[in-house]
Amino acid sequence: MKGILMQEQAIVSVTDVTKIYQQGKIEVRAVDGITFHIDKGDFAALSGPSGSGKTTLLNLIGGLDAPSSGRISLEGKAFDSLTRTQTAAIRRDRIGFVFQAYNLIPVMTAYENAEFVLTLQGVPDSQRRERVISILKEVGLDGLENRRPDEMSGGQQQRVAIARAIVTKPAIVLADEPTANVDSNTADALLDLMQQLNCDSGVTFLFSTHDHRVMDRAKRLISLKDGKIKTDDKSKDIV
Repeated sequence: MKGILMQEQAIVSVTDVTKIYQQGKIEVRAVDGITFHIDKGDFAALSGPSGSGKTTLLNLIGGLDAPSSGRISLEGKAFDSLTRTQTAAIRRDRIGFVFQAYNLIPVMTAYENAEFVLTLQGVPDSQRRERVISILKEVGLDGLENRRPDEMSGGQQQRVAIARAIVTKPAIVLADEPTANVDSNTADALLDLMQQLNCDSGVTFLFSTHDHRVMDRAKRLISLKDGKIKTDDKSKDIV
């Protein structure tokens, strides 16, 4: 019964996943036989040095790349059983992405960047406006809706990226080094925001990071080394 309940809770299931790259004649196992799952409401971090496999694993979970072997499922749907169109729809509708380089569309305002995925989903105009204005206010960008990325600080741009990631009410937000390009005060403020979204709204987060500030805040810390899970601490206290 306990195992069944855990499967029902799981947002992401990773089962014996390996990702192999060829570098000339050398075979590199970026991810090597990893198995774990992420539950609803997790605030988890993948940590490890460069080359440990954390970004590769995050990209596999996000459906941006396919494993060489093994299976990844999101809300019980295995990526390897879906067409490319179906996988793209899941990325659009059920996964929010936050990147260290923000990845905002430079010619669009903060409002338009946050609204973009809702437009792709075909959400009606009135509903889009209500949701976007509400989310921008929630992430502390009230009054900055009409600013383009080049008119905003790095921290403000990352807040737009967070708004864009959560406005669709995804199953999980994948954040790749979200504090890498901001100063320490801004990083703390962004982590406060994401922690609040997790605690108050139940948003599930999975980070890829080498930033100890992120690791200290995580409820769960999954440490990687040479493409394998070294430790999985599920009982961390939030600092």
